[in-house]
Amino acid sequence: MPASGSFHRELSLTDLTFIGLGAIFGSGWLFSASHVAAIAGPAGIVSWLIGGAAVLLLGLVYCELGAALPRAGGVVRYPEYSHGVLLGSLMAFVTLIAFSSLIAIETVACRQYAAAWFPALSRDAAGDPTVLGWFVQLALLALFFVLNYFSVKTFAKANNLVSIFKFLVPLLVIVVLLTHYQPQNMHLHGFAPHGFGGVERAVSAGGVIFAYLGLTPIVSVASEVRDPQRTIPIALILSVLLSTAIYLLLQLAFLGSIPASLLAHGWSDMGTLFALPYHDIALTLGIGWLATLVVCDAVISPSGTGNIYMNATPRVVYAWARSGAFFPCFTHIDERSGIPRAALWLSFALSVFWTLPFPSWQAMINVVSAALVLSYAMAPITVAALRRNAPQLARPFRVRAISLLGPLSFIVATLIVYWSSWQTVSWLLGLQIALFAVYVLYRLPTADGRARLRHEVSATWWLVAYYALLIALSWLGSFGGRGSLAHPWDSLAVALVGLLIYHWGARSGLPAQRLDLGTDAD
Repeated sequence: MPASGSFHRELSLTDLTFIGLGAIFGSGWLFSASHVAAIAGPAGIVSWLIGGAAVLLLGLVYCELGAALPRAGGVVRYPEYSHGVLLGSLMAFVTLIAFSSLIAIETVACRQYAAAWFPALSRDAAGDPTVLGWFVQLALLALFFVLNYFSVKTFAKANNLVSIFKFLVPLLVIVVLLTHYQPQNMHLHGFAPHGFGGVERAVSAGGVIFAYLGLTPIVSVASEVRDPQRTIPIALILSVLLSTAIYLLLQLAFLGSIPASLLAHGWSDMGTLFALPYHDIALTLGIGWLATLVVCDAVISPSGTGNIYMNATPRVVYAWARSGAFFPCFTHIDERSGIPRAALWLSFALSVFWTLPFPSWQAMINVVSAALVLSYAMAPITVAALRRNAPQLARPFRVRAISLLGPLSFIVATLIVYWSSWQTVSWLLGLQIALFAVYVLYRLPTADGRARLRHEVSATWWLVAYYALLIALSWLGSFGGRGSLAHPWDSLAVALVGLLIYHWGARSGLPAQRLDLGTDAD
């Protein structure tokens, strides 16, 4: 469906890198360290390495897609290009839920940390908001809306300023806590007190993968980037490498600076003892000024990330509307500002909605992390399908050894979704299967719809099989399931399913004559 108006190419490499880093450094670094320590102990460092490696693999895949097809809302458009509107719509729905709720999550994180200074913002230890606290969240969301309303450059300038402060504080926390580092903490009660299963659980339930997931905002604004073929790959890779280095050092500094007396009974209580990890450890060590600085950053850092997702979410809405499967009014782009303002209004409304019954930060990260990884997981299959069916497509950045990296990245993403637990997997993937059925029933009544539907369904059966198999394995497995399939055999079975589905999905792409890759003007 054609759009009215066009995006403005105003973003530089610096802008795009700060978008990536700013999206990654939100509330994750502020809350994750103690949860990771409680679940995995010192081996939590390995969880950060796994998370960084997984996101780097997926980032490399996005480098090829982003450089070859610099499209607004790329995370939605790419699966639509390779497999049709049905797959694009399924990914659009799950991405819209994840992105819009992320705006709310970061706003809630802001308010929770600010309650350390203003207790009237939270009504209980769980961090639920008071009426005043909810209106503070609403004011923050309104600020994000205004910053994104006038132009993408206005948003970028505000984001760049916030990002500078966001990274100075974590670096200072690392330096100060390492001066209190106690090496014996790293082997107290064993390096991995809960085995490798604890490391796996920390990746999903500890917030590791949630903390890393900031790549898709980069490809969401691809239509607004200057020299996208060069800029997008560099920004993606820089974002992942820099964030991995900082996250590792933060976790190491936290683990090593905990007083040994607090570890007498093991690591399991760290999530409770240090609910606000770096603020609480600074107070425990008597470094009051650092605790104050962390609270300052804790208000600014998540708000910067919320602002980035307020920018990315309208591009997802716009991309979904361009497919013709969503309301056409959202394809309009304001000519003067280059902003899809109708889509921005919807994004604002959804973000406000998610604050209404919103539980704690920890209660939401499993679902959001799994939803985001699910949308990321489609990228390797899209690359493989387009390699087969659109070999003539110009690829300024071409991933080498895609026959190895493609299935490996898809398997890693599949494992992360599986590790998020039966409760999350059953709800999220069950909803996706239901949406598949709704889409088919919606398209069936018209002759034109049935003709398109045959091709789209045949290109998407692998995804339904993928969801059904993951739900079954999660029910049988050891991550919140019945435990009939013990660890590590459950993870090995999931990896095998991932490998088989990858090859099925890569061979199920639309044939060359049905591909419509659009133009980089949209």
